[in-house]
Amino acid sequence: MSRTVSSERIERNTKQKDAIHAALAACDEFISAQELHRKLEDGGVKVGLATVYRQLNALADTGEADTVRLDGQQLFRLCGDDGHHHHLVCKNCGKTVEIESPSESWLKGIADKYDFTIENHTLEVFGLCADCRNR
Repeated sequence: MSRTVSSERIERNTKQKDAIHAALAACDEFISAQELHRKLEDGGVKVGLATVYRQLNALADTGEADTVRLDGQQLFRLCGDDGHHHHLVCKNCGKTVEIESPSESWLKGIADKYDFTIENHTLEVFGLCADCRNR
């Protein structure tokens, strides 16, 4: 009997994970866990906020989702490609554009200038998109 309960839990968690992944895939821009949770509930999906956080962090840990911090809040987005990339993010509306990595020579030059080694790097550029600047 406990096996049946365990199987039901695994199935329910899989359904929740799939629902969270699908909801995140439907978002073109970065989204907070709270916003994604609200979208799921508005769509009739019953899932706890802690589960949303756990699943989003698991996606980020496996490299399936990108994360950025904006105004003290962590935001998530499914990766658009498998290669290393960075983002331009509008601070007002959240519009996001994937951009290529800076050149390795530029990174090495910065590291050498300040006597650092680079083990890994992230680069996110925040500003205002054309639509928000023209409002």
